[in-house]
Amino acid sequence: MNIAMTVQVADFSQDTWWLLVIKALFIVVYLIFSVIFALWFERRLLAKMQNRLGPNTVGPFGLGQSFPDAVKLLFKEDFNLKGADRVVYFLAPAVSALCAFVLMAVIPLGPAVSIFGIQTPLQLTDSPVAMLFILATAALGEYGLVLGGWSAKSTLPLYGSVRSATQMISYELAQGLSLVTVFILNRTMSTSGIISGQQELWNILLLAPAFLIYLVTMFGETNRLPFDLPEAEGEIVAGPHLEYSSMKFGWYYLSEYIAMLNLSMVATTVFFGGWQAGPILTSLFGLWGGNPNVGWLPMLWFIAKTWCFMGLFVWVRGSALRFRYDQFMHLGWKGLIPAALIWLAIVMTVIGINAVYPMNATNVLIILSTGFTLIMLIWAFGEETVKPSQAELIAKREKEEFTGFENGYPVPPLPGQHLPPSARSQRKSSNTATIVVDSEGQ
Repeated sequence: MNIAMTVQVADFSQDTWWLLVIKALFIVVYLIFSVIFALWFERRLLAKMQNRLGPNTVGPFGLGQSFPDAVKLLFKEDFNLKGADRVVYFLAPAVSALCAFVLMAVIPLGPAVSIFGIQTPLQLTDSPVAMLFILATAALGEYGLVLGGWSAKSTLPLYGSVRSATQMISYELAQGLSLVTVFILNRTMSTSGIISGQQELWNILLLAPAFLIYLVTMFGETNRLPFDLPEAEGEIVAGPHLEYSSMKFGWYYLSEYIAMLNLSMVATTVFFGGWQAGPILTSLFGLWGGNPNVGWLPMLWFIAKTWCFMGLFVWVRGSALRFRYDQFMHLGWKGLIPAALIWLAIVMTVIGINAVYPMNATNVLIILSTGFTLIMLIWAFGEETVKPSQAELIAKREKEEFTGFENGYPVPPLPGQHLPPSARSQRKSSNTATIVVDSEGQ
């Protein structure tokens, strides 16, 4: 791959107004039915992981279960919260849902095809700054959660909205920095141009550290386990949308799953060649004289890659525990952001040197990418190799004083730790002692 290669941007010159309407309607219908399928997909996969059945009665394999669930949500009682900021309270769910639907407009699902005799890309629109549009729209969607929790004028939703705001700032910064290396390498922020730049080699091989950072921020952006702090049911019941019901809550529910799909599609577009089949499938099709990157077939590759990421979302939910809030902030500010900045400096240095002294920059980036990825993985998981046994940890904790706080944050006791007696129990024990002394004195 030549890092200075010219990218090709999709051509929309033949598109007509009715063709744009068809594409827009397809996006809306595709996202809605994808969410319905994702609900079944998640419940079935979690059930398999946890040795349960999951939906298996309504329709074959329980495929019809999501439809009555959606209808039930439509007809549930809708209440108006007294004391809430009426306008913001009603608009907040719509903001989240609208931003979720709009983002897919610049995602390429395939190459140019013929629709009713007109050659058009399988994409609603594109722009030289399409990736900035994606980042801005995703950030704006978070304001739906922030405004929803604030407008309810209730304590727990407010806590959830504050958490959502801090989470957005922390992890969108790392996510944006990870994508900057893609823009620099492909010399464009157009989504179709980024896919065109991966014809010879996918960005995952050249920019693996950026992908790992983006992968972690995906979970933070969508408020999914292990980063579902804004809606941690054990602490704040349901987070920003606690005081919502019926379809006002449904819009939040819908926007969360659409956000998962959107970020999965962005990961596919930016790091995994988008709708391109890749060298292995291209070689296999070439044996029969075919090309997997023309016509409608590339849409299948794109959807398959997207649902691999959706499966990853479910897998992590079924196997990972929720982070503590201080751990969550520590990972974002002291882990992901510095790593993204260092990797950005490395990529810019390689490209700058290549511009002055031409070299095989592709091989250099692959080597540096592999090395930096190993360093990141050692930093993240290296402590596990020297971790003492559970018995040693328990014995050590029993000797140490536990106050119930760590770095200023209230934390639950670990095995071997015991919470200090509460002030109420101390007062109760002192009163009991006083009564015993009085009775003995009599």
